[in-house]
Amino acid sequence: MASRDRTVSDAGLELQERVVEINRVAKVVKGGRRFSFTALVVVGDERDVVGIGYGKANEVPVAIQKAVERAKKNLYRVPKHGSTITHQTIGVFGSGRVLLKPAAPGTGVIAGGGVRAVLELAGIHDILSKSLGSQNPINLVKATMAGLESLRTPREVAELRGLSINQVLGLTSEAADGGAAVNGGGETASPAADAAAHTNGSGEADSARVSASGDPSPAGSEEESA
Repeated sequence: MASRDRTVSDAGLELQERVVEINRVAKVVKGGRRFSFTALVVVGDERDVVGIGYGKANEVPVAIQKAVERAKKNLYRVPKHGSTITHQTIGVFGSGRVLLKPAAPGTGVIAGGGVRAVLELAGIHDILSKSLGSQNPINLVKATMAGLESLRTPREVAELRGLSINQVLGLTSEAADGGAAVNGGGETASPAADAAAHTNGSGEADSARVSASGDPSPAGSEEESA
């Protein structure tokens, strides 16, 4: 299947930022250790565009700024069906595995940590999720993004299979079955036509008997003559 390019530009978008994790890291050098900070940030417009970024700097604000800039360069448009996703999927990144499952309206976002941040900023309001692997925040967030990127729309599936969208969704077969049932009932249940056919058949038989005897009421005439 052809690759699906749903990357978008941040131009004209009102993006919200959410910091998932800030971590202090150390580098051992000859004179001791040098500390720096890393930041994992999720950005999105809370409708259907989301992206993640990872930044590192000697100060926390600078690390967050770097992460936001990288996230804006990796924005992705998520396929949705109403307030949930189009189908179930499992996102995998490294040892992290995240199950994403569509949910009925009113369910809410059943997720936690970085997974919730990604789903909420993507504009998804009803979804079920479950972490099946590593609990590392970076792996969880990237696995969630991998799952969202693997989603397909009915149109894409229809093009892949060479079918129409209604056939992919199972609408055409049901309509055809219903039409066949109606037509079949119309053909079998036709009492007026059966009655007409019966009448015509009996009429032809009566006329045949009359023509063979030559008298429309042979029995009556014989009794009167006797």
